[in-house]
Amino acid sequence: MSHITDSTRAAVAAHSSLRPFLLRMHFYIGLFVGPFIFVAALTGLLYVLTPQIEDWLYKDALYTGSTGPAHSLTDQALAAQKALDAGLAVSAVRPPTAPGGTTRIMFSDPSLGESENRTLFVDPVTLEIRGDLTTYGTSGILPFRIALDYLHRSMLMGSLGRYYSELAASWLWVAVLGGVALWATGPRRRRAVADMPASQRRRWLHSTIGLVLALALLFVSITGLTWSQAGGARIDALRGQLGWVTPSASAELAGPAVPVSDHAEHAEHTEHCGHSDPAMRENRLDQLDAVAAAARAGGLDSPKIEIRLPKPGKAWVVREYDRSLPTQVDTLAIHPDTMEITSRADFADFTLIPKLIRWGVDAHMGVLFGWPNQVLMALVAGGLMMMIVYGYRMWWARRPVAGEPLWQSWRRLSPGQRVLWAALAAGLGWSLPVLGVSLAFFLAVDLLRMRRVAA
Repeated sequence: MSHITDSTRAAVAAHSSLRPFLLRMHFYIGLFVGPFIFVAALTGLLYVLTPQIEDWLYKDALYTGSTGPAHSLTDQALAAQKALDAGLAVSAVRPPTAPGGTTRIMFSDPSLGESENRTLFVDPVTLEIRGDLTTYGTSGILPFRIALDYLHRSMLMGSLGRYYSELAASWLWVAVLGGVALWATGPRRRRAVADMPASQRRRWLHSTIGLVLALALLFVSITGLTWSQAGGARIDALRGQLGWVTPSASAELAGPAVPVSDHAEHAEHTEHCGHSDPAMRENRLDQLDAVAAAARAGGLDSPKIEIRLPKPGKAWVVREYDRSLPTQVDTLAIHPDTMEITSRADFADFTLIPKLIRWGVDAHMGVLFGWPNQVLMALVAGGLMMMIVYGYRMWWARRPVAGEPLWQSWRRLSPGQRVLWAALAAGLGWSLPVLGVSLAFFLAVDLLRMRRVAA
């Protein structure tokens, strides 16, 4: 009987020492990181709700009312190059995804940022230039959403600003798990919500929203970390060691390229198109339609394809970019002389982890399963912001009350618990450097506060 009593007392002591530590840690995360998480949620909310707005804003560039047979992709690329007249090289072409759409002719512009292209929108029927806009990344978003994307990732402050979103993603999952642990170890209140005092009602709303959204918030945090700078690099390194890398098609050519003049079929295609300009042939624009046909014959059946022009001595790369369900992101490399497929990466052949990462990132962006995905992510972002507001309201109502310092709470843990939490902090600090640096800041603030109280 005494043994049972001792075990029960030990469990109660462990509980009574652990809860203040978790509570203080949760408080610090909310106080210092809460604003960053709130801004990330707000900008993410704006991003996922605006694809339709962007589609309307740039409808003149994206769509055309022209009817009739379309010109070749080569003619369209040459029309864009002539209209641009800026000495820029065509880097990629995106044919229209449906009748009534325009063709995107993309140019590499050194004055633009990373993954940005200057894009001319060409009417495939009339060769009229319908728009001249900056586009970004595989998603091909336009200036309106590019600004929102940069706002979400870096607060428009470049590489340095990206640490704000990494700080939010690094701590969000810790705050969620800590909140769930506090709810699980806290007292049970059976009073009706309407009968609760205002302070208790705020606490109930804060915890209830957190519990309802816990899994979604963990998902948002984990997928957000895959884009981060310091933590993302560690995640990529781990994926490489575990063999979880996403397959890609190689643009390398196995053997020496055969001169174009040695291929009668290619020569007939060039003559048929009527393009004999040496500069144009050197740029390979005359091969665009043949490459598109080879890609279709090779199994790329999505209407959303991007044809990337080859670098000297490299293969063409044609990829699908339809990230909705069913996901179509297959990639082919095509020899510029023979039009044979030299390499391919089919999504169906991906292992489970790269598939999950692909789906996770696309769901995070709100593009995986259409507008329901947008609504879901908007609800998650709105709930997160509401939870943070309630958390600050709780702090503001109790702000004169000085809680137990974090160091003191940690010292009250058992020796085994202290070793466990110290090892966990060290491991997470190394894996997620922004989390580690900010944790050191928390501890420094806590030490100063403890010395001030002692004085």
